[in-house]
Amino acid sequence: MDEEITIIDSNTRNERIKNFFINNKKKLIIAASIILVIIIGYLSFEKFKERTKIKLANQYNLALIGFNPENKQKTIGEMVNIVKSNDVTYSPLALYHLLDNNLLEDNDEINSLFYELIEKTNLENEIKNLIIYKKALFNSDLVSENELLKMLNPVINSESIWKPHALYLLAEFFYSKNEKQKAKEFFNQILVLPNANGTIKTESQKRLNRDLGE
Repeated sequence: MDEEITIIDSNTRNERIKNFFINNKKKLIIAASIILVIIIGYLSFEKFKERTKIKLANQYNLALIGFNPENKQKTIGEMVNIVKSNDVTYSPLALYHLLDNNLLEDNDEINSLFYELIEKTNLENEIKNLIIYKKALFNSDLVSENELLKMLNPVINSESIWKPHALYLLAEFFYSKNEKQKAKEFFNQILVLPNANGTIKTESQKRLNRDLGE
């Protein structure tokens, strides 16, 4: 008797499963198709990103190899395009190359490239903080106290490894303006940081001892 009941229950369950697939065949086909399209789309996108990365790498390396001081404009154009591609690897490298070799003279253009990296490129936090610091360093002789502070706020209000560098830049900025009390405050902030770079700490202490009366 129990065996017969078990057989009936099993047959009933199988029938229900069969009916479910029959009644929902269209929905199941559509769902399977959507999942397949998503998988294919994802794989295609990853392949596209890989091809784009290889293309950018080749473009960057060729621009470096082909750099000619007598014909800088070609390299400048290629590097600017790489920055504007918003690639997490080659866009920062391209901007560094432009800055390190003094290839751009227009400050507005340089700041627009910093904007591309900081606001439009999906960078890791520490790389982004480094670029914010580099932007502030580049602009430190061109902007007001408030503008420089605003620029560096994301770094000095974080626990970034670049925070000591940002504080040191601000301290030296105020020292150069003969605002010694403000300079002293930023140098002292560096000294109490647990992760401050040893060289920066030493230079801050020297500045305090030698020039700021501590």
